[in-house]
Amino acid sequence: MVAYALISFVVLIFFLGIRIINQYERAVKFRLGKYVGVLQPGFRWIVPIIERTQKVDIRVITVDIPSQEVMTQDNVPIKVNGVVFFKVIDPSKAILEVEHYQYAISQLSQSSLRDMVGKAELDVVLAKREEIGSKIKTIVDKETDPWGLRVTDVKIKDIELPDNMKRAMANQAEAERSRRAKIILAQAEKQAAQGLLDAGRTIDKSPAALKLRLYQTLSDVASEKNSTILFPFPEEMFRHFKKKEK
Repeated sequence: MVAYALISFVVLIFFLGIRIINQYERAVKFRLGKYVGVLQPGFRWIVPIIERTQKVDIRVITVDIPSQEVMTQDNVPIKVNGVVFFKVIDPSKAILEVEHYQYAISQLSQSSLRDMVGKAELDVVLAKREEIGSKIKTIVDKETDPWGLRVTDVKIKDIELPDNMKRAMANQAEAERSRRAKIILAQAEKQAAQGLLDAGRTIDKSPAALKLRLYQTLSDVASEKNSTILFPFPEEMFRHFKKKEK
């Protein structure tokens, strides 16, 4: 009976000490509260009660940067949020150096985003999201390096503008489209005027061209059913009279 109880106790202790660590995980091992190492993936066994483990995911982790209202450098209040991508490089530091590293990196990213947007004008924030995200990534990555974390990317997701600013930007865009349309129309008129000027110079240099143009105009007029064209005398008579005058 005692032997049976002893065997049962040993089996229970064995099963209580079993740890299965996935390939994308690492387990920080403690013995009587003291850090003793990091367990690699696979089947592992620890001494129950005396030893314990804390698993850490080493895949890329996505953490939202909560939306917050920020005043830009040109005094425009906007709401902005983002997302930070990071991974754990050193599981022991992620557990020993900081409490709840995901929450910590979220708060740090939020603070950095607020500082970077507050130092830029609205036009810069709207036009250079990637550049601002890159600067935030550099700052956060440097700050979290002692925690065993590596920031892979920071993206600014949404920028919400005040309603009056949206209307002002819409009016500005409409004015810009109107300006471009007027410029295109002016260029077209300039090209048309230049074409007429070139045609006039060509006709002025060639009497035959002038005559052909005259006949073409008469043909256009004659296409109307209710039009009548009268020629008092042939055009060649002008030349005859000019010769007599000479």
